[in-house]
Amino acid sequence: MSISRRTARSVRILGVASATAALALGAAGNALACNISEFSAEAKCDGSKGVITVTDVDASGTPAVVSVFLENNGADVQKVGQQEVKGSRQGVTITFAEDWKPNATYRVHVKAGNLVDADIKENVTAPSTACATESPSPSASETPKPSETPSSPASSGTPSANPSESESSAAPATPGDNAPSPAAGSSNLAETGANSNTPMIAGIAGALVLVGGGAVFFGMRRRGASKSS
Repeated sequence: MSISRRTARSVRILGVASATAALALGAAGNALACNISEFSAEAKCDGSKGVITVTDVDASGTPAVVSVFLENNGADVQKVGQQEVKGSRQGVTITFAEDWKPNATYRVHVKAGNLVDADIKENVTAPSTACATESPSPSASETPKPSETPSSPASSGTPSANPSESESSAAPATPGDNAPSPAAGSSNLAETGANSNTPMIAGIAGALVLVGGGAVFFGMRRRGASKSS
């Protein structure tokens, strides 16, 4: 049974279309496959601490293992760390804590199954300025206290003596100070004895008595004489 030209032509067209579709699907699959160009890295500061971030924008979400190494003159000095990341079209970022030095260089290696096993094209170079160090705030016990200014003495007048000093300098009270003091005259009499003024006073009083008696006597005598005449 022979195949007509029309049938052969239809089969040929169908084969070309199938091949075109297969190529398109293959290209689409390669576009969605994980690729090293979908990874990027950066050294930056997180507050006062240095970090290295790696971002994966693989839309296929292929799991990948990311390793970071500190470099010196093209050789690995130490391994900073290793993490797994599953990217997305929006991008997924992982962070490695690293107290990097200014201008330090790091190599970032990515392995994603049998699709990727390579370093990010360019090594990561840290900034030339270190992260700013936060100064600690003083605690309550370290807070300085305001200085106390001693009160100055009164500017006017002579400063009075300390009460305690004036009281201590005063003569101690002797027993019997509250008793009434004797009169001056009795004190003289008691102290002088024979030198007292009592005899002189008695003599004057006696003379006055004699003068008075004489005056009364002469007065009565004169009165009697005047009656007799």
